[in-house]
Amino acid sequence: MLVVHTSLECYPVAKTGGLGDVVGSLPKFLNRKNVNAWVVIPKYDNDWANSRSYDVVHEGATYLGSQKFHYRMLREKVDELGFPLYMVDIPGRTDRPGIYVDPHSGYPYWDEFERYVSFQLAVLDWFKSFPQKPDVIHCHDHHTALIPFLINSCYIYSDLITVPTVLTIHNGEYHGSYDIGKAALLPKIKPEKFGFLEWNNRLNSLASGIRNCWKLTTVSTGYLRELQTDSSGLETLMQHEAPKSVGIINGIDDQVWDPATDPLIAHNFTAKTLEKGKKLNKEVLCKEFGLNPKLPVFSYIGRLAKEKGADLLPDLITAFLESGNEANFIVLGTGDPYLHHLFNHLKGRFVGYFNTSLQYNEKLAHQIYAGSDFLLMPSRVEPCGLNQMYALKYGTIPIVRRTGGLNDTVIDVGEPDGYGVCFNQFSLEDAWHAVSRAHSMFKIKDHMKIFRDRAVALDFSWDKSADKYIELYQSLNN
Repeated sequence: MLVVHTSLECYPVAKTGGLGDVVGSLPKFLNRKNVNAWVVIPKYDNDWANSRSYDVVHEGATYLGSQKFHYRMLREKVDELGFPLYMVDIPGRTDRPGIYVDPHSGYPYWDEFERYVSFQLAVLDWFKSFPQKPDVIHCHDHHTALIPFLINSCYIYSDLITVPTVLTIHNGEYHGSYDIGKAALLPKIKPEKFGFLEWNNRLNSLASGIRNCWKLTTVSTGYLRELQTDSSGLETLMQHEAPKSVGIINGIDDQVWDPATDPLIAHNFTAKTLEKGKKLNKEVLCKEFGLNPKLPVFSYIGRLAKEKGADLLPDLITAFLESGNEANFIVLGTGDPYLHHLFNHLKGRFVGYFNTSLQYNEKLAHQIYAGSDFLLMPSRVEPCGLNQMYALKYGTIPIVRRTGGLNDTVIDVGEPDGYGVCFNQFSLEDAWHAVSRAHSMFKIKDHMKIFRDRAVALDFSWDKSADKYIELYQSLNN
């Protein structure tokens, strides 16, 4: 079975969040289970892409509106990621350093739609040249969600109409919504199909993908339910398409995220050496940030964005420390400039109790997972969440708001077999209470050991989730 994943992200080539992690991991596990899984992404002008060697496997040309453009399909020579990686090289479109945003200006690229569409058109044009078509085309988020529509609705792709398509929604906040006039850039559409492109008088890439894909998946069952009641205007569509929808929780790559072998942490440890390993890594982490290792360490890792609940952190940290509690807080991430300003202010205000690194730093993230006692995830929206799984693998207790995949993967310590701290409402009061509970837990070493032991015994690898995807793929080819 040949399954081709189309995406704008794939770790370690190009990543801004969970999408890149999933596309960089799931195909690897599918291949281990004898599924021939490929990944196709744009050829970016970044360090990773420019430092590898490629074979040119296809050269072609197709049209974006009335303008003909040429493209090359490149295959990374040694399959170092554990699966065949193909890149679409479109001069003037894909050959830029940023995925979504120009790193020089900090703003999205002006021709965003044209970039996404030319990538999808090139991929479909390449598929047309295959003597044997893929068994499944798996599309990820709105950036590739036009593929199911184009196959079903454009005359030139009629050869592909029997190829099953799967669309996974990693983040339903973003629809890929544009002026309907942009439809003129697409190949000739069958008149009766044009309506599948529109949603509220706009060209809506995600809505068209939801309507036209054979199967729709989300990255947790909880998130699927949430999208059916709150998806920024697509609620009725999500409800209508519920019969073909399924939630499959993401997994993690347990080779990359393994404290026993992780080359990015100061001291490796196993379940048997957990307490010692945590202690040594915490000492390294606290020295790095100028904190007291005898106090509990609460950390946040991720984008400083509203959906992640990062805007709650300044008030939460301030309120907790001003209440006379002694604790350490660390923030690693980048995003909202105003939050950068607030966190820099807190660094000066709470010296020895709070510190931050306002950047994307993979190595430091691993060390924070290894050395922290608790991980803060006060998300407004969390389709799946991977950080809580990474934390648990490293014996770090997640403090999460019950939403989406966080609710599916974290059981509160107050429940049987619990291993995390959960709260319900996105409010300072609820978050403060959760941190206070964790702070009290930390003082009882025997309790912490029980919860840490439970955490590291959990299995969040891709094995189970990959099996569910294989079952899904097979159902489409029966």
